[in-house]
Amino acid sequence: MIPKKFGPMLFSLLLSGLMSLLVSGIATFRAAGVTDGVFALWMSAWLAAWLIAFPTVMLVAPFTQKIVGALVTKT
Repeated sequence: MIPKKFGPMLFSLLLSGLMSLLVSGIATFRAAGVTDGVFALWMSAWLAAWLIAFPTVMLVAPFTQKIVGALVTKT
């Protein structure tokens, strides 16, 4: 089991992985269509996107949490 202190990092890893998988898949299929090799192209695009998405989520998440905290009521 993973210690609780790594929860935010694991959340960022999973969220960035799933979102970049979805977005890169949509972009790849829209650009290339359903052709031979499209899966390999998608996986290549996904890896590149994830390498950018994960550190971005790690950097932006605290700022985003502060914005959300300011926008919601404390009831």
